Amino acid sequence: MYRLMLCSLPLLLAGCALWLPRHDPGQAWIELHAGEEQQLQALQVDDKAQEDVRYFQVSPGRHELQVRLQFQVAPGNIGPTSQAHPRTCLLSLDYGEFAAGQRYSLKAGSHGFRPWARLYDAHGKPLARAREGRCGEV
Repeated sequence: MYRLMLCSLPLLLAGCALWLPRHDPGQAWIELHAGEEQQLQALQVDDKAQEDVRYFQVSPGRHELQVRLQFQVAPGNIGPTSQAHPRTCLLSLDYGEFAAGQRYSLKAGSHGFRPWARLYDAHGKPLARAREGRCGEV
C-alpha cells in the first residue's frame, strides 16, 4: 500500500501543474492559442519575465506582451528536396485598453518562415497585431 501511494504521488503532482489558476476579476486574462504542431509561450509583460508561460494576467490599461512561437517551416516553403525546418520567433504585442475582468485570446501561427499573432476580445473581434521580433535560437 505504501509503495502504491509513493508511486502515485508524482502523477498527482504533475496533474496539479496542468490546471490554470483562478482568474482574478480585477485583471485581464489572456489565453494563448497556437496552430497545430506549434507552441506558443508567454515570456514577458512590460519587460518583466512571466512565471507561467501558459497565459497572461495583467492589470487594466496598456501593456506590452512578448511571446515565443515555435513552429516548423514546411519543406514546400524551403525547396523541393528539403526537410521541415524548426523555427523559433519572438513576437511583441502592444495593447492599450486591457479591461479588468475581461478575457482575451492571443492567437498565433505562421505563413512559411513568417510568424504572426493577433489579440482578440471575448467575441472574436480583432484588437491588435503583434510585431515580429527576432527569429532563430531564442
